[in-house]
Amino acid sequence: MSHYLGMRPWATPAMRDVFSDEHVLRHALAFEAALARAQLAEELIDASAAQAIGTACDTLAPDPAELAEQAAFAGTLAIPLVTSLRQHLGDHPAARLVHLGATSQDLADTVLMCQVKAAHAVLLPDLERLCAALAGLAREHAACPAIGRTLLQDATAVGFGLRLAQALAGIDFAWAQLDAAIATHARLQLGGAAGSRAGLQGRGAAIAQRVAAALELAAGPPWHAQRVGVGAIASALGLLIGAVGKPARDIALLAQNAIGEAQEPRIAGRGGSSAMAHKRNPTGCQVALSAAIRAPGLVASVLGGLPQEQERGLGGWQAEAPVLAELFGLVSASLAAMAVVAGGLEVNQAAIAANLEASGLDAEIGESVAIVNALLASLRRS
Repeated sequence: MSHYLGMRPWATPAMRDVFSDEHVLRHALAFEAALARAQLAEELIDASAAQAIGTACDTLAPDPAELAEQAAFAGTLAIPLVTSLRQHLGDHPAARLVHLGATSQDLADTVLMCQVKAAHAVLLPDLERLCAALAGLAREHAACPAIGRTLLQDATAVGFGLRLAQALAGIDFAWAQLDAAIATHARLQLGGAAGSRAGLQGRGAAIAQRVAAALELAAGPPWHAQRVGVGAIASALGLLIGAVGKPARDIALLAQNAIGEAQEPRIAGRGGSSAMAHKRNPTGCQVALSAAIRAPGLVASVLGGLPQEQERGLGGWQAEAPVLAELFGLVSASLAAMAVVAGGLEVNQAAIAANLEASGLDAEIGESVAIVNALLASLRRS
């Protein structure tokens, strides 16, 4: 299965691009160039060396496939990349100063955090579209009496918009958790061989501040073997994927033929069947629910790696980057799909009314409208 056939159903093109080979190399080379400039500013290397390293980072164009083979053999991208930079510099004295005071994990973790920040930005437009659409639907249908269902059985009447407002509140909460996790934990990694910043002549903190500013990351102490920040980001992604799955589950249930209270928008070529032309499948909801099924195991993989060994773990942190890439891919596809669903959701008020009448339930919806208004008022964005 090709890269596109394998990934496109569960990751948007923009999110695939964030985690592409091109961007991995761009971030890695930016780290090395920023490190050299910071060391110049702190007088660890001279201007000639810093300029030569920066130029090498700008002009090096390694073959990703060849570099990937070398990285797989070496166990880390940094080893063949730094070797390539040194070879690119040739006899220049700066060659021995490339990667000075840094280690392989510094590069790997910093690249990952640059990707995390970029991936977060990619999610925001679809998040905003989805939340705005759900808020509008909740307001519009807040007072519409509909069957409330508990344990998948008819219960009492609720405002149709209440179900949507509750789903939106869950998404908003998860969104806040993701924002907080990234703001707190998307930090530069610069600790050196064993996390003590040895070899930086006591200027490690100042150099880290400069490198972080250049890469638009937060700065702080090294976090080589302390991986709770990555766990927090993974957990927040899992929460968001699950929260987006909530309206997907509800809409899919409401779209069943025997209920017919809501349907995904009609879009040519979407939601059909290869064998049954009459079908109108909830394909957008399918994307979100598939993501929600996969996410818990991925989050568990990151959490399972938290007991890192001493100053640098074996196997635990190396598992994080591909897992975070997959989680970001899943949430991107889920949000994009459900933004389309919510933006064009067809609410069948006649079916809602007919189902309620057939159930024999009273049409009293309690404080549904007030609860919808309170939930919408509590949102960070609506």
